[in-house]
Amino acid sequence: MNFAEHLNSNPIFNIITVAAQKQQKETYVIGGYVRDLLLKRSQKKDIDIVCVGSGIELAEGIASDLGDNVHVAVFKNFGTASIHFQDLDLEFVGARKESYNRDSRKPIVENGTLQEDQDRRDFTINAMGISLNEGTYGDLIDPFDGIGDLKRRIIKTPLDPDITFSDDPLRMLRAIRFATQLNFDIEPDTFSSIQKMAERISIISMERITVELTKIISTETPSYGFKLLYHAGLLQIIFPELCALQGVETQDGKGHKDNFYHTLQVLDNASKRTDDVWIRWAAILHDIAKPATKRFHPKVGWTFHGHEELGSRWVPGIFKKFKLPLGDQMRSVRNVVRLHLRPIALAKEGVSDSAIRRLLFEAGPDLEALMILCRADITSKDPMKVKKFLGNFDKVEKQLFEVEERDKIRGFQPIITGEIIMETFNLQPSKNVGEIKIAIREAILDNILENNFEDGFDFMLKIAVELNLSPVKTKEEIFDFMTVNRNESLS
Repeated sequence: MNFAEHLNSNPIFNIITVAAQKQQKETYVIGGYVRDLLLKRSQKKDIDIVCVGSGIELAEGIASDLGDNVHVAVFKNFGTASIHFQDLDLEFVGARKESYNRDSRKPIVENGTLQEDQDRRDFTINAMGISLNEGTYGDLIDPFDGIGDLKRRIIKTPLDPDITFSDDPLRMLRAIRFATQLNFDIEPDTFSSIQKMAERISIISMERITVELTKIISTETPSYGFKLLYHAGLLQIIFPELCALQGVETQDGKGHKDNFYHTLQVLDNASKRTDDVWIRWAAILHDIAKPATKRFHPKVGWTFHGHEELGSRWVPGIFKKFKLPLGDQMRSVRNVVRLHLRPIALAKEGVSDSAIRRLLFEAGPDLEALMILCRADITSKDPMKVKKFLGNFDKVEKQLFEVEERDKIRGFQPIITGEIIMETFNLQPSKNVGEIKIAIREAILDNILENNFEDGFDFMLKIAVELNLSPVKTKEEIFDFMTVNRNESLS
């Protein structure tokens, strides 16, 4: 099989070939680019090049041919170099053979032949190369029948899988990631080896695990990857909180649904609606605290009261464990997990403007993410039941956006702030300040109070009487105080 015509369609391959010939280096395109070419997938913008000899030397020669503005990033510890040219990321490495110590995934690297380099590759479908050499230009080099495994749609290691996974346990996650991305099966002996070697994943850093997990979460049907992780025994090690959802307990003839498989269904449902990985994380975590809140009551059966609040409190710890960002993304996931029952409850019970306004206020910028999760969370074996709930949910969503358009409640802040309350009554931060703030906010959300200074100040004085507080400044003095503070903040 020859791909010279394809190579000739992209000038970068001719540039690499010419530079390699100058240096008399055998050179090949290898790995994912070749795999995706054979699968007729959209072409990757990152291209791996392997040569017999110094990959760094080859990269520097190519950069010289490309012009003065092309920079080579050299990684001497790994013997690799990379070039970003136009919209391509080119990675260069010398062919090598590797050996490993049992307690580390860092290999002992020696120069090697192309065959030895292909031997060390993770899977047969990633071990194929295309020659950039004179006489064999464009020929496919496929020592492990990777093209056959592509046709059979299987993930398989080139050599003994026990050695492959023991040497580099991250490859177990990569096998599942590729199976999920490509909708392939994992060859039985390869999967058995993953089950046997699962404990070896403990030597891999959480950062590397999270990279692979995120790629699984980002696929079209991420539940497939999570089921493979679970049956391989890997999920129990890297994400025991999620595994704790698995199983159905029955008492007095009453059982609950399997919350593990429900969560995976919600994840798939959300994935059909959005590529946003943080909404997908919210789907994974929305019921995470159900095992901790599970209770059985003879009259009502199983309950999980408060799992949304407890789950939201667990989100920062889970993000920290997986080395995920702890800023706005984490706060959004935490908020969506906390609120995920609210829209569904409104759909069941009927909708009041007061409840809608309160939800708009609490959801703020996370409203769209919340609504995607809530739609995804409507699951049942009875399609008519799902249809009915979604119909009720349509009404809730329509009213949400009508109230938001009318009242602009999302992200609003009461004009009477904690600072104004403290200045009016000469208070330090205290419980009384918090109670007045909450009373003002709730009155605005219930449409009892207009959010303006005049009405807000008078309402604050009424609440203060109930708390035995007396103002030390007049409305006019506080208005002047507000004006001064506003001017200072603008200057």
